Amino acid sequence: MSNAATIEKTDVVLIGAGIMSATLGALLRQVQPDWSINIFERLDEAAGESSDPWNNAGTGHSALCELNYTPRNADGSVEITKAIDINERFQVSRQFWSYAVENNVLANPSNFINPIPHVSFTHGADGVEYLRRRHAALSRHPLFEGMEFIDDAAEFSRRLPLMAKGRDFSDPIALNWTQAGTDIDFGELTKELLAYLGASGADIAFGHEVLDLTKQSDGSWLVKVRNLRSRKARVINAKFVFVGAGGGALPLLQKSGIKEIAGFGGFPVSGLFLRSTNPEMVAAHEAKVYGQASVGAPPMSVPHLDTRVINGEKGLLFGPYAGWTPKFLKDGKLTDLIKSVKPNNLFSMLGVGVTEMGLVNYLVSELLKSQNGRIDSMEEFIPRAEARDWELIIAGQRVQMIRRKGIGGVLELGTAVVAAEDGTIAGLLGASPGASTCVSAMLDVMKKCFPREFSTWEPKLKEMVPSLGVKLSENQALYREVWDWSTKALRLDHENTPKHAGIASHA
Repeated sequence: MSNAATIEKTDVVLIGAGIMSATLGALLRQVQPDWSINIFERLDEAAGESSDPWNNAGTGHSALCELNYTPRNADGSVEITKAIDINERFQVSRQFWSYAVENNVLANPSNFINPIPHVSFTHGADGVEYLRRRHAALSRHPLFEGMEFIDDAAEFSRRLPLMAKGRDFSDPIALNWTQAGTDIDFGELTKELLAYLGASGADIAFGHEVLDLTKQSDGSWLVKVRNLRSRKARVINAKFVFVGAGGGALPLLQKSGIKEIAGFGGFPVSGLFLRSTNPEMVAAHEAKVYGQASVGAPPMSVPHLDTRVINGEKGLLFGPYAGWTPKFLKDGKLTDLIKSVKPNNLFSMLGVGVTEMGLVNYLVSELLKSQNGRIDSMEEFIPRAEARDWELIIAGQRVQMIRRKGIGGVLELGTAVVAAEDGTIAGLLGASPGASTCVSAMLDVMKKCFPREFSTWEPKLKEMVPSLGVKLSENQALYREVWDWSTKALRLDHENTPKHAGIASHA
C-alpha cells in the first residue's frame, strides 16, 4: 500500500472533522479514555462542510415543525410514527449535550443552542384542515405536549409580523406552534467537541486527505493519508475506523471493499439559501417556520423561514433552493458522482434515475430560477419580500442516500449507519435529519461495532444519556425528568419556554 518506512498505530481513526466524528470521538473518550484517537480532515478547518452553521438550517430537527415527517394518510388522518422516532432521537442529543455542559466537555451552551419556536405553516382550507388534524394527533402525545393550533389572523400577525405584513387573510392560514424549539449552531458545537478531544490527547490533523483503506489479516485497517501541504504520505494502522466524511463517506466506504456497502449509491444536491441580516426584518421574525413542499417536489425541498443565532447574532435564512453539481462535497470534485457508480450499485442508481422524474423536474426548475424568481417564491412566506434585503448563499452539498430495493433502488431521505460485519469499520450515509440525531446515530455505531465493550460501557452511557434503551414516548415520568434537566443544563428555561402544562389552542 505504501513505501512509508514507518506505520503509526492507533486505536481509532475518525475521518472528517464534522459533527458525527466529533460526537463519536467525545463519546468514546468518555467511556474508553485510554484509547488513542486520530482525526483526519481534508479541509483546514473543522465543520467546513455540512456542519458549518450557514450550510444548514440549524433546526434541531425534532419533528416539531417539519411536515414531511407527518404525512397525510389516504383517509385524511396524519401518520406520526416517524415524527415520534425523530423526536426520541433528538432527546438523546439534548441529554448528551447537557451532560457535556455539566462535565466541562462543552462550554457555555448559548454558544451553540438557543430557544427558538418551531412552527408549521399552511394556507388554504385543505392546509388548515391538515394542520388541525396534525395538531390533534401530535398534541396528545407526551413528546409534543404544548403544541398550539392557531388559525386566527390577529394571533398570526402578533406572532409572525414579518409574514403577516401585506398578507391577504381571505386565504385561510394555520400554524402548529411549539414554543420549546431550538436553533443549533452545529459548527460551534463541533469545534467545542473537537477542542475537548484535542485537549484530552486526540491527534487532530487538518489539511490531510484519506486516500485509501486496506483491511489487514488481523482485522485492523491501514489508512493511507496525504498531507495536502507537504504532499507527504502517512500510513496509520487502526483497530477501528469511522468514516464521518459527509458526502465523502460513500467513496471511502467503497474503497474499503466491505460487502455491506454494496447496493448503496448517492445523489448530490446543492443547497442554496437566501440570507438577510437586515435588523428590521430580523426583529420582525423570531421562529423557524416550515411550510409544505409544492406538488411533485421532493421532501428535501420543504420551504422554511428560519431565525438563526450564530456568534450571538441573529439572522434569517429562507430556502432551500436546489442547485446541482456532480460533486459530493462543497469542496469536492466534478468526477465524484460518476466515480461512485460501481457494478454493485449500478442498478440502484439506474432505478432511481427512472423513478425520480419528479426530482429531476424540480432540479431543472430550480436551476432556471433567477434571483427575482427566488424572491417571488418567497412571497408565500413574506408577501412584501424585496430582493435588496436578501443575498444568495451556497450552503452545504448533500448526498441523498440511494438504497437497493428489489433489482433497482430508491432515494431515501434520512441517514443510515453502514458497518462491517466484524465491527472494525463503519460510516454514515445520507442527510437530514443528520446532525440533530448525531448522538443517537453514534450510539448505534458503538453498539454495532463494539458489542462486547458496549455492555461494560452502559453504566457510563446511561450517566450521559439517562434514557438509553428506553422509549421516552412510553415513559412519561422519565421524559419529564430528562426534559427538565436538559432544559436547565442547556439554559433553555427562558420565561417564555412552556412548562409541561398544556397551552390553550386558538381555534
